[in-house]
Amino acid sequence: MVLVTGGTGLVGSHLLLHLVENGENVRAVYRTDSNIQKAKSVFELYQKADLFEKIEWLEADILDVPSLEIAFADVDYVYHCAALISFDPKDEEALRKTNIEGTANMVNFSIARQIKKFCFVSSIAALGDLAAHETYITEETDWNPEKPHSDYAISKYGAEMEVWRAHQEGLDVIIVNPGVILGPIPRTKSKQQGSAELYVKVAKGLSFYTLGSTGFITIDDVVKITYQLMKSDIKNERFTLIADNVVFKDILDTIAEALKVKKPHLHAKPLLMNFLWIADAIFSTLFFQKRTITKATAKASYSKNLYSNEKIKTALGTVFLDVHQYIKDISKL
Repeated sequence: MVLVTGGTGLVGSHLLLHLVENGENVRAVYRTDSNIQKAKSVFELYQKADLFEKIEWLEADILDVPSLEIAFADVDYVYHCAALISFDPKDEEALRKTNIEGTANMVNFSIARQIKKFCFVSSIAALGDLAAHETYITEETDWNPEKPHSDYAISKYGAEMEVWRAHQEGLDVIIVNPGVILGPIPRTKSKQQGSAELYVKVAKGLSFYTLGSTGFITIDDVVKITYQLMKSDIKNERFTLIADNVVFKDILDTIAEALKVKKPHLHAKPLLMNFLWIADAIFSTLFFQKRTITKATAKASYSKNLYSNEKIKTALGTVFLDVHQYIKDISKL
């Protein structure tokens, strides 16, 4: 039996589809019935609705220890995808509790139940900080606690420490650190995150672009590689998962072309982005609103981080999907 947390999210739902397509016996945990529909819609999008019925759904929460007692029954392998994603400083406590404490609960049960292999879906946000002589961020790049990090990055780094602690206690583990994950274009008006938020903003006529860059990867590659790592003899390693390092403007232009809307045409320079996050902080405080842009997201928008995918290519011989072609193809579904 395979246990998947976060099965209603982008990675989790696509991983569930990939697992059942490969004949795995799968149990997925959920918190509310409404969230299950999100996962079902992914199966329907790819015209695989019949496979959805093969999943055993169980109501549980990674912060609710008694519910995990039931979830781990007869489980051999675990994919821990559940996480809180937020860059709002007000969510610091919730981020640490969900991402660190929740992961600690998962690895503790995995140790106690003698799970054969545990996979943690982390993020490139948890990778290290470049030294002056370095060009590419790799799995071996040192994390510098003296440098500024978002609360989200700190929480994912802390979660990784729990996974490595579990390895020291005898659990075989795999950590994957995906970049920005490009998934299907959302078909609902509900609040979105990650690449889905990019799609929505461009569709609504986003005017500004930035010239920062980061690592991008398609959801298809994330789940395929993660599954391959879990089925392989590779263990107690972490892998950066990016197809390519891409400038934000190029991604936004590709999305605009795929959606047949106007491309962002105004360059938001660092000075403007810094002004915007300060203004947003004041506005959100005065009117009790959720932050829409923070210091961390503003800095990320113009930072030019380069990530190396050489380790995973060497380990599995991975050939990545082209992210620009993926956006064009997925827009036709």
